[in-house]
Amino acid sequence: MKAFVKSVALTAMVAALPLVAAGTAQAEGERYVLVSHAPDSDSWWNTIKNAIALAGDQMDVEVEYRNPPTGDLADMARIIEQAAASDPDGIITTLSDPDVLSGPIRAATDSGVDVIIINSGTAEQARDVGALMYVGQPEYDAGHAAGLRAAEDGITSFLCVNHYISSPSSTERCQGFADGLGVDLGDQMIDAGQDPAEIRNRVLAYLNANPDTDAILTLGPVSADPTLLALDENGLAGAIYFGTFDLGDNIVEGIRDGVIAWAIDQQPFLQAYLPVIVLANYHRYGVLPGNNINSGPGFVTADGLELVEQFAGEYR
Repeated sequence: MKAFVKSVALTAMVAALPLVAAGTAQAEGERYVLVSHAPDSDSWWNTIKNAIALAGDQMDVEVEYRNPPTGDLADMARIIEQAAASDPDGIITTLSDPDVLSGPIRAATDSGVDVIIINSGTAEQARDVGALMYVGQPEYDAGHAAGLRAAEDGITSFLCVNHYISSPSSTERCQGFADGLGVDLGDQMIDAGQDPAEIRNRVLAYLNANPDTDAILTLGPVSADPTLLALDENGLAGAIYFGTFDLGDNIVEGIRDGVIAWAIDQQPFLQAYLPVIVLANYHRYGVLPGNNINSGPGFVTADGLELVEQFAGEYR
């Protein structure tokens, strides 16, 4: 609960920053572009969109959100190149696969565009591509913390439902969880895809073939929501240990109903909101935080749902 209160306090604190920062130093036509790896179908990113829009309004700058409609990373690389060619004041982007995305991001920074890496990737990878800083959740560390928590609850085996297996950061979540438990990941991670019906079927098939599975770990609403349906169908809802990354309406309901033990909140609001604030103040006043910003992980449980329920899917 203390971690949750601390997170809320941080959000409230940073929300007040623009009241001080905005002023006569504003540059003419400041414009920042956020490029994500998310497909259009992933509703979790609505919080990112809301946060960047709010920061743009408060700082009185133009903001744009761009993404590959199907989540194709080669398409995302082209979008980053197009964004850099449009001569923005800054680019905010995810780094879900350095092999595919490092080139266009490094080209952008080499051309003089200020870049902040958010959400996926690491602080070290952000530095390697010449970004100003990293704002996000270290994915392996978050998975490891979840694994340690589950180990304390007696978990020794699990299913990790990976709906975005092409992204190395997603696999890091599953690997960290396994290492926190002190077990091999092995075949306990499945490539679930992103079709809800297929995810449900693959979860049911795995649990049918592995009836002694202690726990389930999902990586966000895309995989959590169909998994909830699968557990309703096979009668394991509330009977199997269930943890998830990220928040959404169904996840919050699952926590409240005792079906989901906890959710790891990486606070996507901060991942989109803070970079706009940082970039605008950097360009206006030359000030820049000296460290990267870890927006998570924080565990949301049933005793910390009041604000989460109020803002789930919007700012949480």
